[in-house]
Amino acid sequence: MQERSSLAELAEQLRRELDRYSPGGKLPSSRALVERFRVSPVTVSRALAQLVAEGLVVTRPGAGAFRAQERTAPAPAGDTSWQEVALSADGAADLVPRSVDASGVLATLATPPPGVIEFNGGYLHPSLQPERAMAAALSRAGRRPGAWGRPPMEGLPELREWFARGIGGPFTAAEVLISAGGQSALTTALRALAPPGAPVLVESPTYPGMLAIARAAGLRPVPVPVDADGVKPALLADAFRASGAPAFVCQPLFQNPTGASLAPERRGEVLRIAREAGAFVVEDDFVRRLVHEDAGPLPRPLAADDPDGVVVHVCSLTKATSPSFRVSALAARGPVLERLRAIQVVDTFFVPRPLQEAALELVGSPAWPRHLRSVSVELKARRDAMTTALGLHLPDFALPHIPSGGYHLWPRLPEGVEESALTTAALRAGVAITPGRPYFSAEPPAAHVRLSFAAVAGTGEIAEGVRRLRTACDEVLG
Repeated sequence: MQERSSLAELAEQLRRELDRYSPGGKLPSSRALVERFRVSPVTVSRALAQLVAEGLVVTRPGAGAFRAQERTAPAPAGDTSWQEVALSADGAADLVPRSVDASGVLATLATPPPGVIEFNGGYLHPSLQPERAMAAALSRAGRRPGAWGRPPMEGLPELREWFARGIGGPFTAAEVLISAGGQSALTTALRALAPPGAPVLVESPTYPGMLAIARAAGLRPVPVPVDADGVKPALLADAFRASGAPAFVCQPLFQNPTGASLAPERRGEVLRIAREAGAFVVEDDFVRRLVHEDAGPLPRPLAADDPDGVVVHVCSLTKATSPSFRVSALAARGPVLERLRAIQVVDTFFVPRPLQEAALELVGSPAWPRHLRSVSVELKARRDAMTTALGLHLPDFALPHIPSGGYHLWPRLPEGVEESALTTAALRAGVAITPGRPYFSAEPPAAHVRLSFAAVAGTGEIAEGVRRLRTACDEVLG
């Protein structure tokens, strides 16, 4: 955090001082800037690179940095109003919508304003990310023979083998494809399994990104309610019969947003119901590596107990590392694997080989298990800090289920507290939260918010964030 703050402050200071130099004038050397501002050479280099990207500075190898020439006046804006007709003409007849609603996804990707506590984040805080281990892995990967060549379309065999071992059961490396993150893998899976206009069964509530993927593919999400033990098998069977859906998308472990895990007695039922319906189960195993210290042994992925190719399995390294470490696996058995492969190749060709090589270096290093143990301990401490703070300051926020994995809580709001009003008031109070409405594909049964404890700096910030949320709740209740 200190490095990021220094970088922003240095870049801003250099911007203000550019007027001292005429266009083409030479700026002080990097060494001089290091000494003057007492920052690292890396910070100086990154600050200058930022100004270069903004067109304010140019650099010349061996000569230094110079103020850029004055920019010419921008050309007058054109008339783009014609696009409204082009993008919407006959749109009502389209099976696949021409517009995509990404608001639910952007809510967890947006960076809050400075000073706002981030309870809406979907990734680990930088202090929890294995930054040094990732940097070392990337450095080693870049020196591997052939690291910058084209990889196999399906992914590096060693990385596919590593993911296959993690899934377990009948899976082999030949049945695993390397994908560019879980979102990309889920998109490929739904395109492969359901034609435009088809229904697809989803958990209710579920991750807004899943609903966005389905709708962007022209599919109709059909909700199936979940409780503390995961999806309800009887309602799943009813939904398959009523809709004829070719697939059911679920998160059996630490589901987003409820944190529920599919109960042992329901696991076989879900597979049996889908098999009898002639349908697939898309298993999004997104946070298996974000288990809490007190979780105990985890159940195997559903895919590990599926010899018949019912399950299409998705898992990723991203949640346990960094939002930019987008390496995931898409695994399936039988003829569907070739369809998945074809769609992925057409869409993305392949995941860049240096990133795959870096993933191999990371998961094969001693730093990897140490990182997972550290995150496990820290997430439990943060979860406990948030539940304690909610019990102290917001006892009316109902928490029927406290998960032992993942990175968020899903409290139900008390009567009279409206989601959008609370979200707005919370931002004014200095804390960003996620409203529950985008997690439902139909009318929600109650008002909720999702509170992340992974994207903040630590337990002290969690306590302060809940206090700010109390202030916002008082404002809403008047």
